[in-house]
Amino acid sequence: MAHLQLTALAGGAGDEMEEVALLGSYDVEAGPVAASDEEAGMRRVQVRVAGMTCSACTGAVEAALSARRGVRRAAVSLLQNRAHVVFDPALAKDEDIVEAIEDAGFEAEILPDSTVSQPKSQKTLSGQFRIGGMTCAACVNSVEGILKKLPGVKRAVVALATSLGEVEYDPSAISKDEIVQAIEDAGFDAALLQSSEQDKVLLSVTGLHTEGDVDVLHDILKKIEGLRQFGVNFGNSEIEIVFDPEVVGLRQIVDTIEMESNDRLKAHVQNPYLQAASNDAQEASKTLHLLLSSLLLSIPVFFIRMVCPHIPLISSFLVMHFGPFCIGDLLKWILVSMIQFVVGKRFYIAAYRALRHGSTNMDVLVVIGTTASYVYSVCALLYGAFTGFHPPIYFETSAMIITFVLFGKYLEVLAKGKTSDAIKKLVELAPATALLLLKDKEGKYSGEKEIDASLVQPGDTLKVLPGSKVPADGVVIWGTSHVNESMVTGESVPISKEVSSPVIGGTMNLHGVLHIQATKVGSGTVLSQIISLVETAQMSKAPIQKFADYVASIFVPIVITLSLLTFLAWFLCGWLGAYPNSWSAESSNCFVFSLMFSISVVVIACPCALGLATPTAVMVATGVGANHGVLVKGGDALERAQNVKYVIFDKTGTLTQGKATVTTAKIFSGMDLGDFLTLVASAE
Repeated sequence: MAHLQLTALAGGAGDEMEEVALLGSYDVEAGPVAASDEEAGMRRVQVRVAGMTCSACTGAVEAALSARRGVRRAAVSLLQNRAHVVFDPALAKDEDIVEAIEDAGFEAEILPDSTVSQPKSQKTLSGQFRIGGMTCAACVNSVEGILKKLPGVKRAVVALATSLGEVEYDPSAISKDEIVQAIEDAGFDAALLQSSEQDKVLLSVTGLHTEGDVDVLHDILKKIEGLRQFGVNFGNSEIEIVFDPEVVGLRQIVDTIEMESNDRLKAHVQNPYLQAASNDAQEASKTLHLLLSSLLLSIPVFFIRMVCPHIPLISSFLVMHFGPFCIGDLLKWILVSMIQFVVGKRFYIAAYRALRHGSTNMDVLVVIGTTASYVYSVCALLYGAFTGFHPPIYFETSAMIITFVLFGKYLEVLAKGKTSDAIKKLVELAPATALLLLKDKEGKYSGEKEIDASLVQPGDTLKVLPGSKVPADGVVIWGTSHVNESMVTGESVPISKEVSSPVIGGTMNLHGVLHIQATKVGSGTVLSQIISLVETAQMSKAPIQKFADYVASIFVPIVITLSLLTFLAWFLCGWLGAYPNSWSAESSNCFVFSLMFSISVVVIACPCALGLATPTAVMVATGVGANHGVLVKGGDALERAQNVKYVIFDKTGTLTQGKATVTTAKIFSGMDLGDFLTLVASAE
C-alpha cells in the first residue's frame, strides 16, 4: 500500500495540530547544505572579489578555493562580488584564501566585519518574498539559482504561479535586504512579505493629509525606543517600520502613534495576504491596459492590410504617395512602431535582463520573432522607396504577435490570481478584531478596548462574546461556553469549554462569554500553521515538474537553433530550386519565404505553459483539498496518490456532518403539504 502524506483536519477536541515548518516539504534533495558551518573550530569569512563578469568567473574562483588545502566549502556570488568561505584555521589562513583567488586572476580582500570565528550556532530564519517580473520556468530557475548561491542561504524555493519565494537563511551571514538586492540585481522586483523574525511591518495610516501630518508622524516615531528604522510613504499613507520585538511591541507602536497625535493619526497592520491580492489586481490591470492599447493599434493595421484594399475610395487614398512612401505603408509603420517599442517595451527589458545574466525565456523568443519581422519590413519599405522595386512588407505580423502574447499574459495573470483563493478563504477564518481587557495599576479589569487581531500579544486577556470568533490560541481563565471547532478538528459537535480549557484561534464561540489568555499569536497559531502548510504544499515541486523545469531551461536555445535550421533549409531548397517558384511568388524571393517560416517557429514556441501547468495543477488541487478540510503536503504526495489503494479514516465526524437534514416530505393523509410544514415549523 502506498504511503500518502495527507493530514485530514479531523479528530477530537484534544487533538493538536503538528508544528509546520515553512520549508518542511523541501528536505528531500536539499541535503546538509550548511552542516559544516557549525562544526567546532571552523572559520567562516567573506571575501570581496573584483573582476568577475560572468558565471564562468564564479566557477573559476570556486574551483581555485576548493582546491586549497583546508577549505571545506566555498560559495561565490557574482551579483554581490563576494566569496563565502568555510575553512579549517589549523590548515589554512586568511592570506591563503586571498592568494588562491588572486592566483585565479581576480582581486580579493577579506571583509573586516567577517573576520570572526563561528563557534556559536545562529538560528535560521525563513522569509517569504514577493518576486515580480517572472514570466516562465526559466525565470524561476534563474532566481532559484541566484538565491542558492548567496552566502548564508540554506534553501530557496520559488513559485511562478504565486510569484512568491521562500528563503531559509542564516541572519548572521546575510540580511533580508541583501536577498532583496540580489533578486533585484537579477532584473526582478522583490519585496519581503513576512519573516519568522517578524521585525518588519507595514502599517497603513489614516489621517495623513498634509506634509505637516507627515512631520508629526516623523517626530512621534523618532521618540519610540526599539524602533530601528522607518520609512513614510505619503502617497499610499503607509509606513514601513523595522523594530526590535524584545524592546517594543507592535501594539505599543500603534498606541503611541494614536496617543501622541491626539487620535488624529490611526495606524493599522496591513495583512500581507490582502496586500498580495492587491498586487495581483494591479498586475492584472496593468496587463489589461497594455493589451487594450495593443489591440486598438493593431486593428487599424489589420484593416489597412486586409479590408481597405477592397474598398475603392479608401484604397485609392492609401496608395497615394507622401514623399517616397505610400500613405498606407507609412500609417502601418507608425502604428506598428508604437506597438513594437511602446507597448512591447516590457518584452525588450525582460529579454535584456535575461540575456545579461546568461539565461533565456519567453520574452527572448518574442523579441527575436517580432524584431525580425519589424526590421525586415522597415528594410523592405526603405528599399522599395529608393529603388522602385517593392518587396512585400509584414508589419502586421509583429503587431499581431505582440497582441496575442499580451492576451496570453493577461489570461495567465488572471489564472495566477484565482489559484490563491484557498489561502484567502483560510485567512478570512481569522477575526479582524479582538476585545482586549484593560487592567489598572492594581491588576483589576478597568475596561475593554477593540484592537486589531494582529496586535494581540502573548499573555493578553481577551473577551470573546457569543457568536464571535476566538482571536488567538489560548486558555480559558473565566466563563463557560461551547465552541464549534469543526473548522480545525472536523468534529461537528460543539465542545464544552470551562476554566483551563484550551481554545483555538478562528473557531466560533456559541453561547456564553469567555475570558481567555492568549498563548500563541501570529504565525504561532494553529490556523497560521494550517495556512503555512497549504502555502508550502502549493510551492512544492512535484518530480514531474523538475523534469519540466529542466526542459524549459534548454527550451529557448533549442527553439532558436531550430528556427535557424528552418531558415537555412528552406533558403537552400529555394536557392537550389528544390521547390516550384510559384510557392514563393507572393513573397518575391526565397529569402522572405524562408524568413516567414523561421519567424513562425520562434513565435509559436512558448515555454510558459510548460512551466505553469504543473504548479497550477498542484495549487488548485491543494486549494480544493484545503476547502474540504484535507491538507496535502506537496506535489510529491499528489503525484504518488495514483498508487493509493486504501484510505483509512480515523473518526466518523470526518465523513459525516452530524447535522440531520430533511431529505423528503410526504403526507399520508388528506392534509395539504404546506399546512403540514407550517405546523412543523411552529412546533420547532
